[in-house]
Amino acid sequence: MYARVTIVQVLPGKMDEAIGIFRDSVVPAAKEQKGHKGHYLLTERKNGKGISISLWETEADMTAGESSGHYRQQLAKFKDIFAAPPVREDYEVSVQP
Repeated sequence: MYARVTIVQVLPGKMDEAIGIFRDSVVPAAKEQKGHKGHYLLTERKNGKGISISLWETEADMTAGESSGHYRQQLAKFKDIFAAPPVREDYEVSVQP
């Protein structure tokens, strides 16, 4: 399994909006992607930080969203909400319950 971690900084007062877009639009779109195994959003309201973790069956499934434009389409939904460009990191899941 593989995980894509995206770290974002949300503008003040926009966290509820960001959470709503993630829950109502990003997650349903991800569920339609081949190999999608789950999605988490961690938030720290005090400092406006968010961490998205998406889980993928294979590395190819994870990277397919970039070549198809899916990943960029999802980020574009937050263009007026992020205070800075997101930071993305990809990982192999080495241990899972």
